[in-house]
Amino acid sequence: MTTAAFSIPLWGDLLAVGVGSLQGALFASGFRDRRLDLLGVAIIGVATGLGGGLLRDLLLNVTPVALQSNWYLPATVVAALFGMLLGRLFRRLDPLITFLDALTIGLFGAIGASKALALGLPEVPAVFVGVVAAVGGGVLRDVLLNLPIAVMHVGSLYAVAAGAGTVILVVLLDIGVPLTIAVVVCVVATLIIRLLAVRFGWSLPEQRELGTLRRPRFPRFGRRPSPQRTAERTETGAIPQYRIEKPDQ
Repeated sequence: MTTAAFSIPLWGDLLAVGVGSLQGALFASGFRDRRLDLLGVAIIGVATGLGGGLLRDLLLNVTPVALQSNWYLPATVVAALFGMLLGRLFRRLDPLITFLDALTIGLFGAIGASKALALGLPEVPAVFVGVVAAVGGGVLRDVLLNLPIAVMHVGSLYAVAAGAGTVILVVLLDIGVPLTIAVVVCVVATLIIRLLAVRFGWSLPEQRELGTLRRPRFPRFGRRPSPQRTAERTETGAIPQYRIEKPDQ
């Protein structure tokens, strides 16, 4: 696999950062209680559009592509301004924001994995780079808005959708499918998984401590622990620990 075979055209990269910036500005414009000014919304839009690519290039130890051309910053600023105009024109933006968010994940995942393969990384690290590139802009967006990071909470499936899409991309490229077709399939697969997760409420299981999965049984002694022992178990964490005192002989 040669580097030339995985080169991403400038218009494709600009489309990804533009869509990401548009989505970030639309998302930020919905928080009226934060009293963001136009500059604040534009900054969040630009960070969302460029964040994934910056993290991707840092992992790949290359100069960020956004700093190698005069087109990236103007493209993200224009897209963010357009997003602010949409925020003023439309009242219900949730379906549009969700769609653009899913599209952004797919585009950045495909570009990140493709660039990693172009630089000679193996398939598994390439998938990891693609996932980081896909969710990086959203992470920066949530940090700037002082929100819980969406990718780390139940109900998002951001990383799962990006991971599935990039795995499909890598597999298709390994079997000789042209890059353009592989990228389109990756983006479509990521988009469908993300939108279906939103539509049907799919999510990964919420974390639980091992001790809360089921109540411990006491078949040998046939009785439950005393309140004192129960409190002792709670304090020691997920692994139950009991001290049974033997009666005096």
